Amino acid sequence: MVVNYSKWDALELSDDSDIEVHPNVDKRSFIRAKQNQIHQQRSERRHQIATLKYERIINDGLLQRIDNLLNSLQKHAQDAAPSQTPDESIMNALMDCAGDGADDDEPPIPPPGVHTQTEQPRYSVMMASLVDQVKKDVEDKHQDWFKSYLKGIQGHKRKVEDLQTELMQKLAELEKEEGKKITSDSIHTGFSVSSVSREKEKPTKKPRSETTEVLNPGALKGDSLKRLDSAGQSSGAEADVEDEVKDPSEVVEDDEDEEHIEPTKLGKAFAKIKMGDYKNCLQFISENRDVVKERETDGLLVEAFNAQMDGKPEYAKNCVHQALLLQYCRSLGRDGVGLFFKRITTPGHQAQKAFQDDVNDTYARIRTRIAEIAEERAANPKATETEQIQLHAVDPNTSIHINIPSASPTEEVEVKSREIFDTFPPGLQRALESGKLDKVNEVLGKMSVEEAEEVVEKLGEGGMLSVEEGVIDGTTEEGREKLKELEEKARAEKLAEEEAARNADVDG
Repeated sequence: MVVNYSKWDALELSDDSDIEVHPNVDKRSFIRAKQNQIHQQRSERRHQIATLKYERIINDGLLQRIDNLLNSLQKHAQDAAPSQTPDESIMNALMDCAGDGADDDEPPIPPPGVHTQTEQPRYSVMMASLVDQVKKDVEDKHQDWFKSYLKGIQGHKRKVEDLQTELMQKLAELEKEEGKKITSDSIHTGFSVSSVSREKEKPTKKPRSETTEVLNPGALKGDSLKRLDSAGQSSGAEADVEDEVKDPSEVVEDDEDEEHIEPTKLGKAFAKIKMGDYKNCLQFISENRDVVKERETDGLLVEAFNAQMDGKPEYAKNCVHQALLLQYCRSLGRDGVGLFFKRITTPGHQAQKAFQDDVNDTYARIRTRIAEIAEERAANPKATETEQIQLHAVDPNTSIHINIPSASPTEEVEVKSREIFDTFPPGLQRALESGKLDKVNEVLGKMSVEEAEEVVEKLGEGGMLSVEEGVIDGTTEEGREKLKELEEKARAEKLAEEEAARNADVDG
């Protein structure tokens, strides 16, 4: 039996013991240098292969878009009106080739280590640069614009095809060189399987929990002092606004609040483009795909409302126009951007009137609403005032005193009072600890009516409010009547105590 050893010829050995070197050269150092050389060449070759494969994909996508541009240009040249300029025909052809999603316009992500120094431009930018070069050549030659454009674009296509042919040849050579040698990276597991049997876990019974059925389940989900009243007024947690924030890190802002809509910098930049300037609008959208998102439309409508409120009607209407433009591009589907601009720039197309009517109607509604708000504010300037709960003594001869429970209570009554005190917001606690009724009223004024009533009820329940009488002037008629009432009240209380004592003796 003849054994074929030719497969071992593909092994690349850098530490062969039979290697002979010059006597003045260290053999180990020579072998180590040979290893480094082989590894470096192999790494560079693999990097070139990855780069060429990625460039091949980019060129394929670019050739496909050039073909689409040529077909679209021929179609528009045949259907173009006599009054249509070459720039308009080229623009319409570009819009037919433009994609709507970022997946169509964005080139694929390069492999690790490939084209790390420069950012790969979008396909729309490549096509725009190609058209600009052709346009410059056509303007210099002053020939038939259609034939010149067609010839120029076909010339660029041939250049890309030639580049693609050279790339494929170079890639084939590198892959052939890479496959000549067997390396450790070529070793792989052909087949491997393992099986582990596990015992099935027995289902565990969930412990039964007792629940209480209530008429208002929502009331059990949060603290009663942290709810909102019917008018939308904030709860007792707002009582801390009287204190300045000492540490900025304590302030947490919620950027994802859906109810708080504001125009972004990108949306404001798009709103500065004048109505009817669809060329710059298309260019802006091609360079900033995120502007088509729904939040930008909502932000521009809010900007239009605020601008109309500030007395800027022209800017407000322009914001409405740009907001609806983005909305139409998003709602027309995957190719919405190209479809919208194709229809809106076609002379006499019914989409122009429909879009302009929508812009006028939306702006009219905003203008009407702003006028209604202005009339409401002029007719009732105090409509925004809210009802408040304040603590005041009814009798002018009495005063309300604040009693704070001890931080370390010993009696049961004090413990209960301290528990009630600890449930109050920090701002209310500080106001009570100050002992000043004005500060307590200031905090109560920031609460809703229902919440303030609940706080006052808890203050009375915990014995933290007491009414004390002042000095009675006996020289006045009112003072003498007050003294008489107090004497009669004291006499009646004394008779009741004596009657109770006698009854106790009789029972004994």
